[in-house]
Order: sequence, then C-alpha cells, then structure tokens
Amino acid sequence: MKAPETDYYAHPTAVIDEGCSIGAGTKIWHFSHIMPNCRIGQKCNIGQNVVVSPEVVLGNNVKVQNNVSIYTGVTCEDDVFLGPSMVFTNVTNPRSAINRRDQYAKTVVGKGATIGANATIVCGHDIGAYAFIGAGAVVTKHVPNYALVLGNPARHVGWMSEFGHKLLFDSDGLATCPESGQRYRLDNGVVTRIG
Repeated sequence: MKAPETDYYAHPTAVIDEGCSIGAGTKIWHFSHIMPNCRIGQKCNIGQNVVVSPEVVLGNNVKVQNNVSIYTGVTCEDDVFLGPSMVFTNVTNPRSAINRRDQYAKTVVGKGATIGANATIVCGHDIGAYAFIGAGAVVTKHVPNYALVLGNPARHVGWMSEFGHKLLFDSDGLATCPESGQRYRLDNGVVTRIG
C-alpha cells in the first residue's frame, strides 16, 4: 500500500505517530519523535533528536533546534525559537514512583520569543511575546513581553526589540530598534511597540 502524500517533510528516521497534525512546509529531521494529538503549524523546523509530546501546540514558523523535548502542557505561539538542548519541565515535584500525569503544568511561550541554548523553563511560567531568554538561564517565574532575562535563577536585565536587539530607553521612556527602526515605549515596567 502506498504511503499517503504529505505537505511536510519528515526524514526517514523520524517517527510520526498517528493523530498528530503537521502544517504544510514543516520539516522534521533525523531521529525526532512527533507523538499523537500534538499540533504543529506551517513552516516549522524540527531539528534532530526532538520529542514533541502529546497535546503540545506549536504555532507557525516555530524553530526547534537539536535535542529539545517539548512536553505535554507546552504551547508555543508563532515565530518562537527554541535553542539547542533547552529544556521544558512539566511537573514541579517529579518522583519516579509517583504518577503525576494529571498534574502537568501549562507553559505558554508568546509570539516571537527566543529561548537560548541549554536554558531551562520550569513549568507553569509563561514567556511573554518577543521575550529573550539567554543561553543557560533557568526561568522560575513569568517573563514579561520583550524582557531579556539571564542567569540562574533568571533575572530581568533589560528589554529586547522584535528583531532581537537590546533596547536602550531614553529619559522619556522611548527606544528605537537599530535594525528595524521600530519604536518602543517603556511605561511602568511594560514595553509596547508604538511604530
């Protein structure tokens, strides 16, 4: 029997379970496992040795680098970047002998966010749109939109533009991205794009 045609590419070593949804133009590379009931958007890139667990949702144009496990409870909105070997958790107090599958905590990664290589996102903490999590950071609380966080535990050290540049706000709370020219306002600890 001939295999059904697909709108996505999967390397022959990738395992694609029945019941998952994969958008057109997505590429899934060597030794990756896409589990049942997950949803992957269009034009995503799933690197080598990636696991996408049941009920995970990935938006369009999500880039997942090598050696990432995306566990049940995680939702990544459009244009998210997950760096090599970064880690999501899904239970706050795991024990081998105790089944806590009914206690998976949710984590939402907002549109355009970047999570650097080897970062850890402790479950139940959302990452805001266009936030930037530095390599190796350990996120233990919610991260606001456009925030730059670094270290262990992750600390808020600045703000990033949608193009991934550090924003330098003037005394009026205004900043301009050096690459795009987009303008941003910082008001009461909240960054918004104004043009």
